[in-house]
Amino acid sequence: MKEQSSTSENPKLRPALQEKYKEETEKLPKPTGWRIIVLPFRMDEKTKGGILMGQDTLDKQQVASQCGNVLAMGPQCYKDKERYPDGPWCKKGDWVIFARYAGSRIQIEGGEIRLLNEDEILATVKNPEDILHKF
Repeated sequence: MKEQSSTSENPKLRPALQEKYKEETEKLPKPTGWRIIVLPFRMDEKTKGGILMGQDTLDKQQVASQCGNVLAMGPQCYKDKERYPDGPWCKKGDWVIFARYAGSRIQIEGGEIRLLNEDEILATVKNPEDILHKF
């Protein structure tokens, strides 16, 4: 949220942040076939009561997270019209819910990403903060 307020105060930061995001996402593996790359939700470092969370707690929560943001989709995602007659379940940029131990965990700088199969997406949500994140 701090980034959002700083970008609204200084519009020149927005293109710089977009460029940095593009550079970082280009480093990610490219999913093949029907696979989806999801970045698990990471809770705030500070609780509502003002308590700072330790790095171990934040890391454990991210590993146990069942909610994440779709970063990339393989070229065959949701192309099977028999399995998905209503079209894709999600798209790049959506917040999704998946099973706790679904997919493969891939360690990256700053945490981990998950590589899921298209059918491991259980639901979409508008705001990941609306979901209670316990581990």
